[in-house]
Amino acid sequence: MIDPQILRTDPDRLRESQRRRGESIELIDDLVAADIAKREAQTRFDELRNEQKVLGKQIGPLQGALKKADDDARAQAQAEVDALMAQAQILAEQVKAADAAATAAGEALDALWLQVSNLVNLESPVGGEEDFTVLEEIGTPRDFAAEGFEPRDHLELGELIGAIDVERGAKVSGSRFFYLTGPGAMLEIALLNLAMQQATSHGLIPMITPTLVLPSAMEGTGFLGQAAENVYRIEQDDMYLVGTSEVPLAGYHADEIIDADRLPLRYAGWSSCFRREAGSYGKDTRGIIRVHQFDKVEMFVYCRPEDAEAEHARLVAWEKKFIDALEIPYRVIDVATGDLGSSAARKFDIEAWIPTQGTYREITSTSNTTEFQARRLKIRMRDENGTRPLATLNGTLCAMPRVIVAILENHQQADGSIVIPTALRPFLGGQEVFTPAS
Repeated sequence: MIDPQILRTDPDRLRESQRRRGESIELIDDLVAADIAKREAQTRFDELRNEQKVLGKQIGPLQGALKKADDDARAQAQAEVDALMAQAQILAEQVKAADAAATAAGEALDALWLQVSNLVNLESPVGGEEDFTVLEEIGTPRDFAAEGFEPRDHLELGELIGAIDVERGAKVSGSRFFYLTGPGAMLEIALLNLAMQQATSHGLIPMITPTLVLPSAMEGTGFLGQAAENVYRIEQDDMYLVGTSEVPLAGYHADEIIDADRLPLRYAGWSSCFRREAGSYGKDTRGIIRVHQFDKVEMFVYCRPEDAEAEHARLVAWEKKFIDALEIPYRVIDVATGDLGSSAARKFDIEAWIPTQGTYREITSTSNTTEFQARRLKIRMRDENGTRPLATLNGTLCAMPRVIVAILENHQQADGSIVIPTALRPFLGGQEVFTPAS
Protein backbone atom coordinates (compact mmCIF):
# COMPACT_ATOMS: atom_id res chain seq x y z
CA MET A 1 0.00 0.00 0.00
CA ILE A 2 1.08 3.57 -0.71
CA ASP A 3 0.98 6.41 1.83
CA PRO A 4 -2.59 7.80 1.62
CA GLN A 5 -1.21 11.31 2.05
CA ILE A 6 0.34 11.05 -1.42
CA LEU A 7 -3.11 10.33 -2.84
CA ARG A 8 -4.54 13.38 -1.08
CA THR A 9 -1.73 15.83 -1.81
CA ASP A 10 -0.23 14.60 -5.11
CA PRO A 11 -2.54 12.17 -6.95
CA ASP A 12 -0.76 12.97 -10.23
CA ARG A 13 2.28 11.16 -8.86
CA LEU A 14 0.21 7.99 -8.65
CA ARG A 15 -1.27 8.59 -12.10
CA GLU A 16 2.20 8.93 -13.60
CA SER A 17 3.36 5.72 -11.91
CA GLN A 18 0.33 3.88 -13.29
CA ARG A 19 1.03 5.29 -16.75
CA ARG A 20 4.64 4.10 -16.66
CA ARG A 21 3.51 0.65 -15.59
CA GLY A 22 0.92 0.50 -18.34
CA GLU A 23 -1.83 0.15 -15.74
CA SER A 24 -5.13 1.96 -15.21
CA ILE A 25 -4.87 5.70 -14.62
CA GLU A 26 -8.64 5.89 -14.09
CA LEU A 27 -8.15 3.70 -11.03
CA ILE A 28 -6.55 6.67 -9.28
CA ASP A 29 -9.60 8.83 -10.03
CA ASP A 30 -11.77 6.13 -8.47
CA LEU A 31 -9.41 5.98 -5.51
CA VAL A 32 -9.57 9.74 -4.94
CA ALA A 33 -13.37 9.64 -4.99
CA ALA A 34 -13.46 6.62 -2.66
CA ASP A 35 -11.05 8.29 -0.23
CA ILE A 36 -13.24 11.40 -0.08
CA ALA A 37 -16.37 9.27 0.38
CA LYS A 38 -14.69 7.31 3.19
CA ARG A 39 -13.61 10.43 5.05
CA GLU A 40 -17.02 12.08 4.65
CA ALA A 41 -18.77 8.92 5.88
CA GLN A 42 -16.41 8.68 8.84
CA THR A 43 -16.95 12.36 9.69
CA ARG A 44 -20.74 11.89 9.56
CA PHE A 45 -20.49 8.90 11.91
CA ASP A 46 -18.19 10.76 14.31
CA GLU A 47 -20.55 13.74 14.43
CA LEU A 48 -23.62 11.60 15.11
CA ARG A 49 -21.76 9.53 17.69
CA ASN A 50 -20.74 12.72 19.46
CA GLU A 51 -24.36 13.94 19.46
CA GLN A 52 -25.38 10.60 20.93
CA LYS A 53 -22.86 10.98 23.77
CA VAL A 54 -24.04 14.53 24.52
CA LEU A 55 -27.65 13.43 24.57
CA GLY A 56 -26.83 10.53 26.85
CA LYS A 57 -25.27 12.95 29.34
CA GLN A 58 -28.50 14.99 29.32
CA ILE A 59 -30.83 12.03 29.85
CA GLY A 60 -29.04 10.60 32.87
CA PRO A 61 -29.46 13.62 35.21
CA LEU A 62 -33.09 14.11 34.10
CA GLN A 63 -33.93 10.53 34.98
CA GLY A 64 -32.36 11.05 38.42
CA ALA A 65 -34.28 14.26 38.93
CA LEU A 66 -37.51 12.55 37.89
CA LYS A 67 -37.29 10.17 40.83
CA LYS A 68 -36.97 13.06 43.28
CA ALA A 69 -39.59 15.35 41.73
CA ASP A 70 -42.90 16.03 43.49
CA ASP A 71 -46.20 15.27 41.81
CA ASP A 72 -46.53 18.67 40.15
CA ALA A 73 -43.03 18.63 38.61
CA ARG A 74 -43.00 14.90 37.76
CA ALA A 75 -45.30 15.18 34.75
CA GLN A 76 -43.21 17.90 33.15
CA ALA A 77 -39.94 16.04 33.88
CA GLN A 78 -41.38 12.82 32.46
CA ALA A 79 -42.40 14.62 29.27
CA GLU A 80 -38.83 15.95 28.88
CA VAL A 81 -37.33 12.52 29.46
CA ASP A 82 -39.74 10.90 26.98
CA ALA A 83 -38.87 13.50 24.34
CA LEU A 84 -35.15 12.97 24.80
CA MET A 85 -35.54 9.19 24.78
CA ALA A 86 -37.45 9.39 21.50
CA GLN A 87 -34.69 11.60 20.10
CA ALA A 88 -32.09 9.13 21.37
CA GLN A 89 -33.86 6.28 19.60
CA ILE A 90 -33.83 8.15 16.30
CA LEU A 91 -30.19 9.12 16.82
CA ALA A 92 -29.24 5.52 17.62
CA GLU A 93 -30.67 4.38 14.30
CA GLN A 94 -28.82 7.19 12.50
CA VAL A 95 -25.56 6.24 14.24
CA LYS A 96 -26.01 2.60 13.27
CA ALA A 97 -26.66 3.53 9.65
CA ALA A 98 -23.72 5.96 9.59
CA ASP A 99 -21.43 3.31 11.10
CA ALA A 100 -22.47 0.82 8.41
CA ALA A 101 -21.95 3.45 5.70
CA ALA A 102 -18.47 4.31 7.02
CA THR A 103 -17.55 0.62 7.18
CA ALA A 104 -18.77 0.01 3.63
CA ALA A 105 -16.92 3.08 2.36
CA GLY A 106 -13.75 1.89 4.10
CA GLU A 107 -14.03 -1.58 2.58
CA ALA A 108 -14.58 -0.09 -0.88
CA LEU A 109 -11.50 2.09 -0.43
CA ASP A 110 -9.39 -0.82 0.79
CA ALA A 111 -10.45 -2.94 -2.19
CA LEU A 112 -9.31 -0.19 -4.57
CA TRP A 113 -5.99 0.24 -2.77
CA LEU A 114 -5.29 -3.47 -3.28
CA GLN A 115 -5.45 -2.86 -7.04
CA VAL A 116 -2.83 -0.09 -7.00
CA SER A 117 0.79 -1.10 -7.60
CA ASN A 118 3.74 0.51 -5.85
CA LEU A 119 5.09 3.85 -7.05
CA VAL A 120 7.80 3.17 -9.61
CA ASN A 121 11.26 4.65 -9.27
CA LEU A 122 11.52 7.40 -11.88
CA GLU A 123 15.00 6.18 -12.82
CA SER A 124 13.61 2.85 -14.08
CA PRO A 125 13.32 2.58 -17.86
CA VAL A 126 9.77 2.98 -19.14
CA GLY A 127 8.25 0.22 -21.25
CA GLY A 128 7.58 -3.49 -21.39
CA GLU A 129 9.55 -6.70 -21.02
CA GLU A 130 12.00 -5.90 -23.82
CA ASP A 131 12.64 -2.28 -22.79
CA PHE A 132 15.14 -2.98 -20.00
CA THR A 133 18.48 -1.19 -19.75
CA VAL A 134 21.69 -3.23 -19.65
CA LEU A 135 23.81 -1.90 -16.79
CA GLU A 136 26.85 -4.16 -17.24
CA GLU A 137 28.06 -7.39 -18.82
CA ILE A 138 30.44 -9.65 -16.91
CA GLY A 139 32.49 -12.43 -18.51
CA THR A 140 32.84 -13.57 -22.10
CA PRO A 141 30.70 -16.35 -23.59
CA ARG A 142 32.74 -19.30 -24.84
CA ASP A 143 33.30 -19.74 -28.57
CA PHE A 144 32.37 -23.37 -28.95
CA ALA A 145 32.96 -23.29 -32.71
CA ALA A 146 36.57 -22.28 -32.07
CA GLU A 147 36.81 -25.15 -29.57
CA GLY A 148 35.64 -27.52 -32.28
CA PHE A 149 32.30 -28.82 -31.03
CA GLU A 150 28.60 -28.01 -30.95
CA PRO A 151 27.34 -27.38 -27.40
CA ARG A 152 24.65 -29.66 -26.02
CA ASP A 153 21.69 -28.18 -24.15
CA HIS A 154 21.27 -28.66 -20.41
CA LEU A 155 18.73 -31.48 -20.69
CA GLU A 156 20.93 -33.61 -22.94
CA LEU A 157 23.89 -32.93 -20.66
CA GLY A 158 21.84 -33.66 -17.54
CA GLU A 159 20.73 -36.98 -18.97
CA LEU A 160 24.29 -37.87 -20.06
CA ILE A 161 25.71 -37.41 -16.57
CA GLY A 162 22.63 -38.85 -14.84
CA ALA A 163 21.61 -35.57 -13.22
CA ILE A 164 18.13 -34.78 -14.58
CA ASP A 165 15.11 -36.98 -15.23
CA VAL A 166 12.12 -35.14 -16.69
CA GLU A 167 10.49 -38.23 -18.15
CA ARG A 168 9.84 -39.80 -14.76
CA GLY A 169 9.00 -36.37 -13.33
CA ALA A 170 6.19 -36.12 -15.86
CA LYS A 171 5.11 -39.71 -15.18
CA VAL A 172 4.73 -39.01 -11.47
CA SER A 173 3.59 -35.37 -11.37
CA GLY A 174 2.83 -34.20 -14.90
CA SER A 175 4.55 -31.75 -17.21
CA ARG A 176 7.11 -29.26 -15.92
CA PHE A 177 8.14 -31.47 -13.00
CA PHE A 178 11.49 -33.24 -12.77
CA TYR A 179 13.85 -35.27 -10.65
CA LEU A 180 17.39 -34.20 -9.84
CA THR A 181 19.32 -37.44 -9.55
CA GLY A 182 22.86 -38.33 -8.52
CA PRO A 183 25.15 -35.48 -9.64
CA GLY A 184 22.12 -33.19 -10.10
CA ALA A 185 21.00 -33.64 -6.50
CA MET A 186 24.55 -33.22 -5.23
CA LEU A 187 24.98 -30.10 -7.36
CA GLU A 188 21.87 -28.50 -5.83
CA ILE A 189 23.05 -29.32 -2.31
CA ALA A 190 26.45 -27.81 -3.12
CA LEU A 191 24.78 -24.67 -4.44
CA LEU A 192 22.71 -24.43 -1.26
CA ASN A 193 25.82 -24.73 0.87
CA LEU A 194 27.73 -22.13 -1.13
CA ALA A 195 24.77 -19.75 -1.10
CA MET A 196 24.26 -20.05 2.66
CA GLN A 197 27.99 -19.80 3.31
CA GLN A 198 28.14 -16.53 1.38
CA ALA A 199 24.89 -15.25 2.90
CA THR A 200 26.04 -15.81 6.47
CA SER A 201 29.41 -14.22 5.67
CA HIS A 202 27.44 -11.09 4.71
CA GLY A 203 25.59 -11.17 8.03
CA LEU A 204 22.29 -12.59 6.79
CA ILE A 205 20.40 -14.85 9.20
CA PRO A 206 19.70 -18.25 7.58
CA MET A 207 16.12 -19.46 7.75
CA ILE A 208 14.09 -22.43 6.53
CA THR A 209 10.64 -21.02 5.87
CA PRO A 210 7.09 -22.43 5.55
CA THR A 211 5.88 -23.17 2.06
CA LEU A 212 2.20 -22.88 3.00
CA VAL A 213 0.95 -19.46 4.08
CA LEU A 214 -2.31 -17.76 5.00
CA PRO A 215 -4.08 -15.39 2.58
CA SER A 216 -3.00 -12.39 4.68
CA ALA A 217 0.68 -13.12 3.99
CA MET A 218 0.14 -13.68 0.28
CA GLU A 219 -2.01 -10.57 -0.11
CA GLY A 220 0.27 -8.46 2.06
CA THR A 221 3.26 -9.11 -0.17
CA GLY A 222 1.29 -8.33 -3.33
CA PHE A 223 0.97 -11.80 -4.84
CA LEU A 224 -2.81 -11.92 -5.06
CA GLY A 225 -3.05 -9.14 -7.63
CA GLN A 226 -1.50 -9.41 -11.07
CA ALA A 227 0.49 -12.50 -9.99
CA ALA A 228 -2.52 -14.43 -8.65
CA GLU A 229 -2.84 -16.59 -11.76
CA ASN A 230 0.51 -18.23 -10.95
CA VAL A 231 -0.31 -19.00 -7.32
CA TYR A 232 -1.36 -22.45 -6.12
CA ARG A 233 -4.25 -22.32 -3.63
CA ILE A 234 -5.27 -25.13 -1.26
CA GLU A 235 -9.00 -24.40 -1.24
CA GLN A 236 -9.99 -26.82 1.52
CA ASP A 237 -7.71 -25.06 4.01
CA ASP A 238 -7.70 -21.59 2.42
CA MET A 239 -3.92 -21.54 2.23
CA TYR A 240 -1.39 -20.88 -0.51
CA LEU A 241 1.79 -22.54 -1.69
CA VAL A 242 4.47 -19.87 -1.93
CA GLY A 243 6.16 -19.03 -5.23
CA THR A 244 9.08 -17.55 -3.30
CA SER A 245 10.20 -17.47 0.33
CA GLU A 246 9.88 -13.69 0.04
CA VAL A 247 6.29 -14.24 1.22
CA PRO A 248 6.99 -15.96 4.56
CA LEU A 249 10.05 -13.78 5.12
CA ALA A 250 7.95 -10.63 4.66
CA GLY A 251 5.22 -12.02 6.89
CA TYR A 252 7.72 -12.95 9.61
CA HIS A 253 7.45 -9.51 11.25
CA ALA A 254 3.83 -8.73 10.30
CA ASP A 255 1.93 -6.63 12.87
CA GLU A 256 5.19 -5.80 14.69
CA ILE A 257 7.01 -2.62 15.66
CA ILE A 258 10.79 -2.98 15.34
CA ASP A 259 13.21 -0.71 17.17
CA ALA A 260 15.23 1.25 14.62
CA ASP A 261 18.51 0.35 16.29
CA ARG A 262 17.88 -3.29 15.26
CA LEU A 263 17.76 -2.35 11.58
CA PRO A 264 18.68 -3.47 9.05
CA LEU A 265 17.43 -7.02 9.60
CA ARG A 266 18.70 -9.32 6.86
CA TYR A 267 17.55 -12.89 6.26
CA ALA A 268 18.36 -15.68 3.80
CA GLY A 269 15.44 -18.05 3.38
CA TRP A 270 15.58 -21.53 1.88
CA SER A 271 12.37 -23.11 0.61
CA SER A 272 10.70 -25.04 -2.13
CA CYS A 273 8.68 -22.76 -4.41
CA PHE A 274 5.59 -23.48 -6.48
CA ARG A 275 4.35 -21.63 -9.56
CA ARG A 276 1.52 -22.54 -11.90
CA GLU A 277 3.27 -20.83 -14.84
CA ALA A 278 -0.12 -19.88 -16.26
CA GLY A 279 0.09 -18.27 -19.66
CA SER A 280 3.47 -19.85 -20.43
CA TYR A 281 2.19 -22.84 -22.38
CA GLY A 282 4.59 -23.63 -25.20
CA LYS A 283 7.43 -21.64 -23.60
CA ASP A 284 10.54 -23.43 -22.33
CA THR A 285 8.85 -26.80 -22.45
CA ARG A 286 12.19 -28.59 -22.79
CA GLY A 287 14.24 -29.17 -19.68
CA ILE A 288 14.07 -27.39 -16.32
CA ILE A 289 14.08 -23.68 -17.16
CA ARG A 290 10.36 -23.10 -16.51
CA VAL A 291 8.96 -25.55 -13.97
CA HIS A 292 6.19 -25.79 -11.38
CA GLN A 293 8.37 -26.65 -8.38
CA PHE A 294 11.92 -25.60 -7.55
CA ASP A 295 14.14 -24.69 -4.61
CA LYS A 296 15.57 -21.27 -3.96
CA VAL A 297 17.63 -19.20 -1.54
CA GLU A 298 16.05 -15.78 -1.13
CA MET A 299 17.49 -12.74 0.64
CA PHE A 300 15.14 -10.38 2.47
CA VAL A 301 15.85 -7.07 4.19
CA TYR A 302 13.97 -4.81 6.59
CA CYS A 303 15.51 -1.34 6.82
CA ARG A 304 14.88 2.37 7.23
CA PRO A 305 13.20 3.81 4.11
CA GLU A 306 16.06 6.24 3.63
CA ASP A 307 18.53 3.32 3.47
CA ALA A 308 16.57 1.23 0.96
CA GLU A 309 18.43 2.25 -2.20
CA ALA A 310 21.80 1.50 -0.61
CA GLU A 311 20.48 -1.89 0.53
CA HIS A 312 19.27 -2.56 -3.01
CA ALA A 313 22.75 -1.96 -4.41
CA ARG A 314 24.17 -4.22 -1.70
CA LEU A 315 21.85 -7.10 -2.66
CA VAL A 316 22.89 -6.79 -6.30
CA ALA A 317 26.54 -6.89 -5.29
CA TRP A 318 25.98 -10.06 -3.26
CA GLU A 319 24.16 -11.71 -6.17
CA LYS A 320 27.02 -10.81 -8.50
CA LYS A 321 29.56 -12.26 -6.09
CA PHE A 322 27.67 -15.55 -6.05
CA ILE A 323 27.42 -15.77 -9.85
CA ASP A 324 31.09 -14.74 -10.19
CA ALA A 325 31.99 -17.73 -8.03
CA LEU A 326 30.22 -20.01 -10.52
CA GLU A 327 32.30 -18.65 -13.42
CA ILE A 328 29.28 -17.96 -15.61
CA PRO A 329 29.04 -15.03 -18.07
CA TYR A 330 26.13 -12.76 -17.17
CA ARG A 331 24.65 -9.30 -17.43
CA VAL A 332 22.79 -7.01 -15.02
CA ILE A 333 19.67 -5.25 -16.27
CA ASP A 334 17.44 -2.48 -14.94
CA VAL A 335 13.93 -3.89 -15.47
CA ALA A 336 11.41 -1.67 -17.28
CA THR A 337 8.39 -0.32 -15.43
CA GLY A 338 5.87 -2.44 -17.33
CA ASP A 339 7.66 -5.62 -16.30
CA LEU A 340 7.83 -4.90 -12.56
CA GLY A 341 5.84 -6.89 -10.03
CA SER A 342 3.14 -4.92 -8.27
CA SER A 343 5.19 -4.49 -5.09
CA ALA A 344 8.46 -3.42 -6.74
CA ALA A 345 9.44 0.20 -7.15
CA ARG A 346 12.59 -0.87 -8.96
CA LYS A 347 14.08 -4.23 -9.92
CA PHE A 348 17.47 -5.41 -11.16
CA ASP A 349 17.83 -8.83 -12.79
CA ILE A 350 20.95 -10.88 -13.38
CA GLU A 351 20.75 -12.91 -16.56
CA ALA A 352 23.15 -15.77 -17.29
CA TRP A 353 24.40 -16.58 -20.76
CA ILE A 354 22.81 -19.80 -22.08
CA PRO A 355 24.98 -21.01 -24.99
CA THR A 356 22.44 -23.22 -26.79
CA GLN A 357 19.87 -20.42 -26.77
CA GLY A 358 22.39 -17.76 -27.76
CA THR A 359 20.91 -15.35 -25.25
CA TYR A 360 20.85 -14.30 -21.61
CA ARG A 361 18.18 -15.72 -19.28
CA GLU A 362 17.15 -14.45 -15.84
CA ILE A 363 18.58 -16.38 -12.91
CA THR A 364 18.26 -13.81 -10.09
CA SER A 365 16.32 -10.65 -9.40
CA THR A 366 16.26 -8.13 -6.58
CA SER A 367 13.50 -5.63 -5.87
CA ASN A 368 13.16 -2.54 -3.71
CA THR A 369 9.55 -2.59 -2.52
CA THR A 370 10.00 0.60 -0.43
CA GLU A 371 7.20 0.87 2.21
CA PHE A 372 4.61 -0.92 0.08
CA GLN A 373 4.67 -4.37 1.70
CA ALA A 374 5.32 -3.01 5.19
CA ARG A 375 2.17 -0.87 5.07
CA ARG A 376 0.09 -3.83 3.93
CA LEU A 377 1.56 -6.13 6.57
CA LYS A 378 1.49 -3.45 9.31
CA ILE A 379 5.23 -3.58 9.99
CA ARG A 380 6.63 -0.42 11.54
CA MET A 381 9.85 0.87 13.00
CA ARG A 382 10.27 2.96 16.13
CA ASP A 383 12.90 5.71 16.28
CA GLU A 384 13.36 9.06 18.02
CA ASN A 385 10.52 10.51 15.92
CA GLY A 386 7.97 7.85 16.84
CA THR A 387 6.66 4.95 14.74
CA ARG A 388 6.47 4.79 10.96
CA PRO A 389 6.52 2.17 8.19
CA LEU A 390 9.90 0.72 7.29
CA ALA A 391 11.12 -0.51 3.89
CA THR A 392 11.52 -4.08 2.64
CA LEU A 393 13.66 -5.53 -0.15
CA ASN A 394 14.09 -8.99 -1.60
CA GLY A 395 16.71 -10.63 -3.77
CA THR A 396 17.23 -14.12 -5.17
CA LEU A 397 20.64 -15.50 -4.32
CA CYS A 398 20.17 -18.85 -6.05
CA ALA A 399 17.17 -20.25 -7.94
CA MET A 400 18.43 -23.81 -8.32
CA PRO A 401 17.13 -25.10 -11.68
CA ARG A 402 18.17 -22.12 -13.78
CA VAL A 403 21.56 -21.90 -12.10
CA ILE A 404 22.07 -25.60 -12.77
CA VAL A 405 21.11 -24.99 -16.42
CA ALA A 406 23.73 -22.24 -16.67
CA ILE A 407 26.43 -24.36 -15.01
CA LEU A 408 25.83 -27.38 -17.23
CA GLU A 409 25.81 -25.45 -20.49
CA ASN A 410 28.68 -23.07 -19.74
CA HIS A 411 31.02 -25.66 -18.22
CA GLN A 412 30.44 -28.55 -20.64
CA GLN A 413 33.20 -30.33 -22.50
CA ALA A 414 33.18 -32.00 -25.90
CA ASP A 415 32.69 -35.48 -24.38
CA GLY A 416 29.62 -34.34 -22.41
CA SER A 417 31.43 -34.02 -19.10
CA ILE A 418 30.95 -30.95 -16.87
CA VAL A 419 33.82 -29.11 -15.20
CA ILE A 420 32.65 -28.23 -11.69
CA PRO A 421 33.21 -24.57 -10.73
CA THR A 422 36.06 -24.29 -8.24
CA ALA A 423 33.86 -22.68 -5.55
CA LEU A 424 31.55 -25.72 -5.48
CA ARG A 425 34.23 -28.40 -5.23
CA PRO A 426 34.66 -28.24 -1.43
CA PHE A 427 30.97 -29.16 -1.09
CA LEU A 428 31.41 -32.10 -3.47
CA GLY A 429 34.29 -33.80 -1.73
CA GLY A 430 36.84 -32.12 -3.99
CA GLN A 431 35.33 -33.57 -7.17
CA GLU A 432 36.35 -31.58 -10.24
CA VAL A 433 34.30 -33.10 -13.07
CA PHE A 434 30.93 -34.74 -13.62
CA THR A 435 31.44 -37.43 -16.24
CA PRO A 436 28.86 -39.11 -18.49
CA ALA A 437 27.17 -42.07 -16.85
CA SER A 438 28.31 -45.43 -18.14
